Amino acid sequence: MVAQTQLVGIARLAASGELLEHKRRVAYHSLPTRKWLNRCHSKRVPFDWTINPYRGCEFGCKYCYARYTHEFMELREAASFETEIYAKDWDAHTFLAELRAVRPGHIIAIGTATDPYQPAERRFFRTRQALDLLCQLRGVSICITTKSNLVARDCPQLEKLAQHNQVFVTLTVTTLDGELARLLEPFAPRPDLRMEAVAKLAAAGIATGVISSPVLPFLTDSEQNLASVAQAAKQAGAHHFGAGVLFLKPCAQRVFFPFLAERFPEYVGRYERLYGDKAFLQGAYPKQIRERVARIRKQAGFPCWDRKPILPSPPPAAQMSLF
Repeated sequence: MVAQTQLVGIARLAASGELLEHKRRVAYHSLPTRKWLNRCHSKRVPFDWTINPYRGCEFGCKYCYARYTHEFMELREAASFETEIYAKDWDAHTFLAELRAVRPGHIIAIGTATDPYQPAERRFFRTRQALDLLCQLRGVSICITTKSNLVARDCPQLEKLAQHNQVFVTLTVTTLDGELARLLEPFAPRPDLRMEAVAKLAAAGIATGVISSPVLPFLTDSEQNLASVAQAAKQAGAHHFGAGVLFLKPCAQRVFFPFLAERFPEYVGRYERLYGDKAFLQGAYPKQIRERVARIRKQAGFPCWDRKPILPSPPPAAQMSLF
């Protein structure tokens, strides 16, 4: 452990937070934060702003790419990402001031690093608090990604938000096999509960989709598995379906490879040959998966996949102010 006097940046802020609650497996902490709304300038992603109300994620997905974010807080034990959860301090006045930088046509993505509807949300309501104030925006797109059926709780807020903005909710469902899902995503809601949330959101008129990302080689990449998720999504009223191949940052490999060795030892060597010292796969395999997903999407009756949502038309000049 690094001495607090030596910490800087987010690590110092995390160390100054308070313990909010301690359960048998998980500790919840407050996180002083300079900004809730983070500007994104990367051309590799289709949004302008990101919001992540929490740091760390209790779902414990074995393949999670975001584990490295805890290293910024000098929390380097692999398990800390899912057992030391930080809820960002909330101040409505400060958040409203940040929102004045958002312009019509901008895209705000919620849940790009950690799940905004993980169990901490039931206790601390950080995501709902943000949604309540986002309702004051006009002419923007808000995209939410989650593995949790808890998102359906906020249907009233999402409906209100959609009155003047484009709202997109995407639930991640890698497989409908409950036993496999429990191994891969041990503390996430069951796949059937997530599909029920898709149906509730769709019935409320919220544009809702399903992604089967990441597609795990030899585990969830079969035509049968992906087609079953796409068909269930369509029956639930989903607006779109997509999937992308697993990428394994070193922080994820340190968790995922031992998991494979314990649960699926027959695949360890194949994964080591596939990924080795790289995080992203290239070549024939990802091309095969893209073609498979495109075929399944078409068969299920979904439109062509486009990661960037349809932007809302800019409102008249008289309506382009924040409120």
